Amino acid sequence: MITSATDIGIPTALGITITDDTLSVELRDGRTVAVPLAWFPRLSHATMRERTHWRLIGRGDGIHWEDLDEDISVANLLAGKASGESQASFKKWLASRSVRKKKGSRQSRRSVRAR
Repeated sequence: MITSATDIGIPTALGITITDDTLSVELRDGRTVAVPLAWFPRLSHATMRERTHWRLIGRGDGIHWEDLDEDISVANLLAGKASGESQASFKKWLASRSVRKKKGSRQSRRSVRAR
């Protein structure tokens, strides 16, 4: 017999709060789940601006960060599961961020000189 998250009544998210070290998710059933931000390396390495650019997905079944290519499900949070991303994938993501930052810095310098 297969049981889905809806069958067992996993609550959905209403909103989130992120601090420098904690991700807190407010649930529809009145609970708040708080986990260490370190569980999600992409969020840990993100700027506060990137962290605050999120949206609920699947009617609150999860949270998505477009800029970080990160998705976290409420079911996994309730189960106490941290990110399942491999180290190789995370390192590749981190390297791509470094490249983008360097390009952004050069573009910023050019626009300052153009003024």
